[in-house]
Amino acid sequence: MREIVHMQAGQCGNQIGAKFWEVISDEHGIDPPGSYHGDSDLQLDRISVYYNEAAGR
Repeated sequence: MREIVHMQAGQCGNQIGAKFWEVISDEHGIDPPGSYHGDSDLQLDRISVYYNEAAGR
């Protein structure tokens, strides 16, 4: 099993990291609250690379 470790440090790192997650979420059809609203099965194909489903509120 491989893992991706994402680290952010400092103001610049946090700004770049925030944009990174914004782009990744958009590419996979995930809205800010974490719900899927995409239009392609391809978006869900490798979604588990960055996201794990967790119990909600």
